[in-house]
Amino acid sequence: MPPLRAIPSPERSTSIKARESWHILGIISEFVEATERLSEIRPAVSVFGSARIRPGHRWYELTVELGRMLSDAGFAVISGGGPGIMEAANKGAFEGPSPSVGLNIQLPHEQMGNPYQNIAISFRHFFARKVAFAKYASAFIAVPGGFGTLDELAEVLTLIQTKMGRAIPVILIDSAFWGGLLDWMRDALVANGLISPEDLDLIKVVDDPAAAVEAVFDFYQARGFAPTASEREQMLYL
Repeated sequence: MPPLRAIPSPERSTSIKARESWHILGIISEFVEATERLSEIRPAVSVFGSARIRPGHRWYELTVELGRMLSDAGFAVISGGGPGIMEAANKGAFEGPSPSVGLNIQLPHEQMGNPYQNIAISFRHFFARKVAFAKYASAFIAVPGGFGTLDELAEVLTLIQTKMGRAIPVILIDSAFWGGLLDWMRDALVANGLISPEDLDLIKVVDDPAAAVEAVFDFYQARGFAPTASEREQMLYL
């Protein structure tokens, strides 16, 4: 696309500028809506996993149990709002007393809002949605998933490692599934000095929902769930 100054038609140039301006306002509106609707739901846990897992699969049923246990324990459950593991997390939370939250994204395929959402927010921009996942979660739990799950896992670990985000529990469920990835991190990333050995301590691996919930409580037992003053300051820059 040529620069605006190179467009000979003033009408065309103005049209492009107006469209870009409205695009920016649309992005801002997503941040505003997420802030207004999510700022009061803490503590909350973000749960990630594959959109392709169907009801009846053991990962799906495990996640339904996880969502219900988190809800019963007083945690709002945040998922991507779609099918598969996202649906399972919302379904379990929806059956409990705490809010079930879906941060839905408009995609050409795979994404359809599930019916188990007390709070449903729709995003067009991945980055605005990712901020909402990170900013309002007191813990991150990943059930087996694909690129999207790995993307969110890398995002939260980067925020914690760089201290741009507050330290929260990062929990992976199913040690057999995640074992190869953790071995690669140890053998390739740590061995080549690309991350520090203690960075792997940011991750806890468990095999059942009860252990995941217990790990969240263990993390906050000494310090409480409320963010400290310095952590609140950190969150302003997400």
